Amino acid sequence: MRETVHVNLPGRAYDVLIGSGLLHDAGTLIAPLLHRPRVVVVTDETVGALHLHSLQEGLHRSGIEMATLTLTPGEATKCWAELTRCVEWMLDQKVERRDVVVALGGGVIGDLVGFAASILRRGVRFVQIPTSLLAQVDSSVGGKTGINTRHGKNLVGAFHQPSLVLADVDVLGTLEPRDFLAGCGEVVKYGLLGDAVFFDWLEANGALMAQGNVQARAYAVRRSVEMKAEIVMRDETEQGDRALLNLGHTFCHALEAATGYSDRLLHGEGVAIGCALAFETSARMGLCSQEDPSRLRAFLKDMGMKTDLKDIEGSLPDASDLVALMGQDKKVMDGQLRFIMARGIGEAFVTSDVSLNVVEQVLKDSL
Repeated sequence: MRETVHVNLPGRAYDVLIGSGLLHDAGTLIAPLLHRPRVVVVTDETVGALHLHSLQEGLHRSGIEMATLTLTPGEATKCWAELTRCVEWMLDQKVERRDVVVALGGGVIGDLVGFAASILRRGVRFVQIPTSLLAQVDSSVGGKTGINTRHGKNLVGAFHQPSLVLADVDVLGTLEPRDFLAGCGEVVKYGLLGDAVFFDWLEANGALMAQGNVQARAYAVRRSVEMKAEIVMRDETEQGDRALLNLGHTFCHALEAATGYSDRLLHGEGVAIGCALAFETSARMGLCSQEDPSRLRAFLKDMGMKTDLKDIEGSLPDASDLVALMGQDKKVMDGQLRFIMARGIGEAFVTSDVSLNVVEQVLKDSL
């Protein structure tokens, strides 16, 4: 069971393969990209312990050697120091411009390694092997790479498209339930922003997906990737439509900053809460009916996902401070914060015409 989503960007086109057994066949799939039978792989300790051996075997079956750098897991790894470490290690490994770098891991590894590849020798090719649901449906596709700084999340980076993405749904079976449900935050985002029928499907099949049904998981990944690819092909560098993919993220990034980019709040959890807040804000502004945020929140609760600010452990800053944190978001243009609001489920749009007083009240009511 394998499917291919083609991301057709002129001169930078690539395939996203979705299915079972892709790690096992990694050598066969990556070999056509190689000028010499060698790759360098960057992973983290958690993913490496689970999947590095399978990748190594898959590569060796095709006569491909690999060198590996293993980093500490967690959002704190997306920093200047680890970026420098990655680049210097790749230079130590004598990675040439025609070589291929492999990112084996979740969104943190994909973002960091992709950015390292984008600046190494002014750009080397890389392959994404995303091992989390969140990375498979979102961060591994579209070429956004980067790191966090003390000013905020993902504020330094580059658009650098991968040469291939291998989304092996078998590896999702090794995720902790919390991590899988966090990834569902990005999955549900796609239904909310542009495909009400997909949201209907999630309502009917979300529990099946969470319980481990491989067919359901593969469909959710494929539909999410299809939607992201369609948007990226229209707007690769986020001049317009691509901003829709940030539904829930303006709230999410403020919450991540408020929780110190820690395990108190995983990115996908922040996206789920952020989507609920965005829909509630939309309803209070009269853009959509109150039924829409209620329906969304009911789905998130049924899935066992984080839904409200009170679901985040520990104390949070007050609502006005959270609004201030939003001011560091990348979507600020000409000093104005752009929000992704909704006219209904499947109908998101980008606007700067949002009352921060309404936003602050929605946050206050959720605390």
